[in-house]
Formats: sequence, structure tokens, C-alpha cells
Amino acid sequence: MVVGLSYAAVPMYRIFCQATSYGGEISRDIDSDKVEKMKPIAHRQIKIQFNADTSSNMQWNFKPQQREIVVMPGDTALAFYTATNPTDKPVVGISTYNVVPFDAGQYFNKIQCFCFEEQRLNPHEQVDMPVFFYIDPDFAEDPKMENVTEIILSYTFFEAKDDFQLPVPAYYRK
Repeated sequence: MVVGLSYAAVPMYRIFCQATSYGGEISRDIDSDKVEKMKPIAHRQIKIQFNADTSSNMQWNFKPQQREIVVMPGDTALAFYTATNPTDKPVVGISTYNVVPFDAGQYFNKIQCFCFEEQRLNPHEQVDMPVFFYIDPDFAEDPKMENVTEIILSYTFFEAKDDFQLPVPAYYRK
């Protein structure tokens, strides 16, 4: 029952994050002009640490390819996670994520990410999954972020069930 509730919480969490930008939710309104014109703020280096977890029923091996990188607000960065299915059967997974400290989440913008999308791995298959992101330059102007020098990006993978349909907000539909 707890596993079912945990997995059922994924779409609710996604909807909540998209509505509130909580936890650094992907913005579907990425302003490509803004991204192209951003200037890195060299005096505000931020260490981004990467974490990977799986739910208790997920059999994948899942880990970040790098433990941390240093970025500047206004600069884009690319990181990778690796997932491996060590079983003899296909497994479909779906991930959630969060950004800590939570107040920094509003400045953590993902341009491309694997979160909230089903990932199917065949038996013994391994895949690399990119996360392309930037820290909004406004981060450096926010007095609440003045002492923030580290941000943790943490993903958790859950096993998806074939008969479970995720509700998809209208702006996610193509």
C-alpha cells in the first residue's frame, strides 16, 4: 500500500511543482532569448551536488556521473545520471526530483531533463540521462540567496506500473 501511495504521489508532486515552481520545476516557458543573452556572474560560484535514489521496489542501479560541479548564475551546465537495469526483464521507471535549499528552486531552471517521463530499460541495459540547466542570474540579486553556496539536485526513481496513467497538464500535451 505504501509503495502504491508513493508512486501515486508522483503526478500530484509534478502538478504541485509545476503550479508553484517549488523544487526547481522545469519551466515550459524557457525564454530562449534570455538564455542566449545571459551573462555569467563570475563572483557567485555555486557548487551543485548531485544525488540519486531509487524507491524500495525499484531494482535499477541509478547514480550521478559526477558528484558535483561548480556553476555561475547566468551560465548553462550539463550533467549526467546513469541508470542500469540489472534484471532479466524490462523495467519502466519514472523519476521525481527536488532542489535543496528549497528557496533556491525558483532559480534552478532545467532546459532538458528526464524527470516525470517514463524511461524503459531492457534487461541489463544501461543509459545515460542528461540534465541541462542554468541558475537564473537573479539568484545573485536575491538577499535570501546571499549565503547559499551549495545546491543539491536529487532524483528518485520509482517503478512505473503498466496500468497506471499519469495525468498530464495541458501544457505538456503536444
